[in-house]
Amino acid sequence: MLTCLFRIRRRSLYSAGLVLTTAFIVGGCSGDMAPPGEILAIQPTAPVILNEPAAPMMMSSAPVAPAMFADSSDARIPNAPDAPMQNVLAYPVADGVDMNQMTSALPEGSLDQPIVTGIGTDNPQLATSSGYPTSNGSDGQLQDNRINNQVQVAGLMPRVTNPMSAPQWAGGMPAVEKACRNRLKRLGVTYRDVPAINSGKGCSIPYPIEVTKLSGGIEIKPAAKLNCQITDAFAQWVKNELAPAARLRYLTGVREIRQLSSYSCRTMNSKRGAPMSEHASGNAIDVGKITLNNGQAISVRKPGFFSFREKSLLKTVRSDSCKYFTTVLGPGSDVHHKDHFHFDLRTRKTGYRHCD
Repeated sequence: MLTCLFRIRRRSLYSAGLVLTTAFIVGGCSGDMAPPGEILAIQPTAPVILNEPAAPMMMSSAPVAPAMFADSSDARIPNAPDAPMQNVLAYPVADGVDMNQMTSALPEGSLDQPIVTGIGTDNPQLATSSGYPTSNGSDGQLQDNRINNQVQVAGLMPRVTNPMSAPQWAGGMPAVEKACRNRLKRLGVTYRDVPAINSGKGCSIPYPIEVTKLSGGIEIKPAAKLNCQITDAFAQWVKNELAPAARLRYLTGVREIRQLSSYSCRTMNSKRGAPMSEHASGNAIDVGKITLNNGQAISVRKPGFFSFREKSLLKTVRSDSCKYFTTVLGPGSDVHHKDHFHFDLRTRKTGYRHCD
């Protein structure tokens, strides 16, 4: 009986081994299983990099306009709100594509900013406002043909074309200079702004003007370069004092004022070591002759004994001018002013006015 049980058990083990052997053979043939030796012999392989997919076929042939405006469910290029139509221009563009049709898909149908087409190819091009690409330079960089369709790029800083309208931080004039020029316009003064003058230490006019005529068409010859403040005072004096005084005594108006000095980079009386003159800052003007409308010329000098009208006019000019200027010098003041009137707006600490 024991012998019978041993034989049965041996047959069971034999059957189980036969089944396992069959399974290994089948697995090796199907590729799902491999013997241990082959598993150990497997070597890692290098990663495979796939090529970038080619551009959609729709962009490789012309025309493209029908596909752009086709139903979004059939289009092969995103056309949803979060994927705007101008994204189309980011795909490579093949030869023969009509740039007019491509740029017509832009919002509002306008090209306010430069658009680059052909991104991802060896020939990127810049679409101009007409929709045609510009020429490509030999160095591979985009170049503008600058013939008919020029792309203009605005600067970050404002361009100052009128100092009167621009704020000071953008290169315009200070408020006090603008207000002064407005007064000159109301007085009928003819002038023009000239570039800043800077001839060295103590010789400068930050905002100079060149005056040619005063109220009533009275000419200043030669044209005087001054700062605006002295011009304002001089124009008021001529209009309110000189012109009425001439009409009262000569029954005619003033035609011309001959000025001997306006801006001049020098010291007082041109003496070495003396303080800088007010002329060095365009803050003074010298008058040597006054010509009336009837042609009579009145020179600024000490008049003769019988020149009653001339003497009266020059005396009035000297006395009334001190209301407009802080310094008035003329014939009789000193040897340096024997043949002209000197008017300036010198600032003194005590507010003193020197009228001699």
